[in-house]
Amino acid sequence: MAQRTLPVIQALRTTAQRLLAQAPYQWGHMGSCNCGHLAQTVTRLTKAEIHTRAMQRYGDWERQLIDYCPTSGLPIDTTIDEMLALGFTRADLTHLERLSDPAIRATIPFERRNALRHNQRDDVVLYLRSWADLLETELLAGIELPSLSATVAVPA
Repeated sequence: MAQRTLPVIQALRTTAQRLLAQAPYQWGHMGSCNCGHLAQTVTRLTKAEIHTRAMQRYGDWERQLIDYCPTSGLPIDTTIDEMLALGFTRADLTHLERLSDPAIRATIPFERRNALRHNQRDDVVLYLRSWADLLETELLAGIELPSLSATVAVPA
């Protein structure tokens, strides 16, 4: 699963918000699908730039992630590099395209979980928000605050 960091969580929330604000969404387009929108957030490239990069090699996001090679010099691999450097994994991105990560789906209410469609904007927004919430909960659970009773000095 993606790293539990503020930049990763923010990227997920920003992507969900952009989709909610009616950014162009088209599941079959490499720059405006689920991964394409996250790539826009992370790289600040346009949907057209991402799509053009992806079309230099055969396949959808899943195929691109399987064929990914950090030393290929292909522009889509540079895009994937940036996403991985932020803290996402190739498995995360593969799951995102199909809304299929079991840990994320488990946080979604049962009635919505079983009706999730990978190519529906509202379902993608729900998945991204649920993923961000899960990472945030895990991040906060790992933070231990010092005991105040041990550090507070009582005035004489």
